Amino acid sequence: MKVLIVGGGGREHAIAWKVAQSPKVDKIYCAPGNAGISQVAECVPIGAMEFEKLADFAEEKKIDLTVIGMDDPLCGGIVDVFEARGLRVFGPRKNAAILEGSKAFSKDLMKKYHIPTAAYETFDSPEDAMTYLETSDYPIVLKADGLALGKGVLICQTKQEAMDGVKTIMLDRKFGAAGSRLVVEEFLTGREVSVLSFVDGKTIRTMTSAQDHKRALDGDQGLNTGGMGTFSPSPFYTSEVDEFCRKYVYQPTVDAMNAEGRTFRGVIFFGLMLTEKGPRVLEYNARFGDPEAQVVLPRMENDIVDVFEACIDGTLDQIDLKFKDNACVCVILASGGYPVSYKKGYEIHGLEQLEGKPGCYVFHAGTKFADDGKTYLTNGGRVLGVTASGEDLHKARANAYAAAQKISWEGMFYRHDIGKAIDEV
Repeated sequence: MKVLIVGGGGREHAIAWKVAQSPKVDKIYCAPGNAGISQVAECVPIGAMEFEKLADFAEEKKIDLTVIGMDDPLCGGIVDVFEARGLRVFGPRKNAAILEGSKAFSKDLMKKYHIPTAAYETFDSPEDAMTYLETSDYPIVLKADGLALGKGVLICQTKQEAMDGVKTIMLDRKFGAAGSRLVVEEFLTGREVSVLSFVDGKTIRTMTSAQDHKRALDGDQGLNTGGMGTFSPSPFYTSEVDEFCRKYVYQPTVDAMNAEGRTFRGVIFFGLMLTEKGPRVLEYNARFGDPEAQVVLPRMENDIVDVFEACIDGTLDQIDLKFKDNACVCVILASGGYPVSYKKGYEIHGLEQLEGKPGCYVFHAGTKFADDGKTYLTNGGRVLGVTASGEDLHKARANAYAAAQKISWEGMFYRHDIGKAIDEV
């Protein structure tokens, strides 16, 4: 069969790499892809938001399955466009992708259906938000309602920081149209855990747990990013936590979306905070996490194409997800200046040292080829995800950092404490 993957980051590289292992698949295309993805797929110069062009391509090439990796096209309705043409596509329709596309919607959903989350208020007016913040407890969390590349969340320690945050989001529109509405949320403390899940509209199958590191610098300092590294599994995601979430979070979310007439098929990403009072949902995403996919998919034993098709066909109840009894750690290598401003076009050195190395995977996020068609250059803020496996998290972490040290380019940086929390277990 022929598969088309829509997107061009580290998540899409991980998906393409996993799809390539399926004996069912003869040919993979990726639009627009990147230099690393071209190792396993033919990259097509069509943007992820060019829905009609992508659908035309799928028809022309007789694509059997399209997998949407990114949030923007999902929230924009790409699945609806493909389905209207009779094309098989993996991902939620627009009316279900709102679970990620609007934080206000997802918070209201959780409140209505008693899914545990932080207390919150939603504002359309910056003046009303500022009035509310005059008498709030601190720290407090401000969230741009719409999509903001994982960066539209501000944790404010003081009232002044919060007032400045409202200005940044709603008046200066730092996150664009995402900031037209604001969610002000109670600040929760505890361990953050990510759980990805497959959903076919009624059945949910959770994947193994993971833990992300959002801040740019060591010690969780610096600005929020799309993610600087992950590890899987999380030792903090215990069987008790799993049991609670299955009863009060996972299936209730699927049922709530059905009750709202927004049947969800695809991947739901549950961002959880493990508080003293129990797990709370921080956020939902409507697709694989990035870089969570880069540690979860290498541990997955199933043929992922079987799972994609089961989600589309409503037969996920016949799938038993299986994951290796090992661990993975991913370290993101980023361009100097990320996540604010950075230069592109630097030559990447050392990749050849990791080619074919067992238990080591380099997933490309922001790369392109030089004019010679073979030299890798940087082409983004997050450039590479260096993932390594090991029999436990400590060994996986050591392997990932040993691999990361073999790669370099001008201005490259990465966090040195990915997975350090496991030392506290």
